[in-house]
Amino acid sequence: MPATREADGAAVATFAGGCFWGLQLALDREPGVVDSCVGYTQGGQAHPTYAEVCAGTTGHAEAVLVAYRAQSVTYARLAEVFFDVVDDPTTLNRVGSDRGTQYRTGLYFHSAEQERAAREAFERESAAWKSSGRAVVTEVGPAAVFWPAEPAHQNYLARGGRFGRP
Repeated sequence: MPATREADGAAVATFAGGCFWGLQLALDREPGVVDSCVGYTQGGQAHPTYAEVCAGTTGHAEAVLVAYRAQSVTYARLAEVFFDVVDDPTTLNRVGSDRGTQYRTGLYFHSAEQERAAREAFERESAAWKSSGRAVVTEVGPAAVFWPAEPAHQNYLARGGRFGRP
């Protein structure tokens, strides 16, 4: 995928929202998203494998790298989609029934504009959860190296998942 080029309308964003399959499908359905790749980010090991990430030994989070047309969809809108998929951003290292550090949630920015939008999205989500007395634990920080997952994981749900029904 290309580097961030928001000035000419092309940009990339990285989101970690638990298991990467559902988040990828949701982001791919958003008008203005032109491509996506599932993989691993924010960890310390080069070229991690799915097995290593799931074992929790690499420090990586399962994530989605998204290429989008900034003139068609904003980073703020993609962050809304992200928070729609993450049902409870107040649970640390867990989304749904998936548990472990690889399933933590994160908004990882590639530019100053994305950082501003990510922090605003985090604040909006925090305000929405305030009455529950629970704090949003989604990470907000600069995007680190992104390692694509193995081919079997790319567009897994769009290809039909384990039942083969797209």
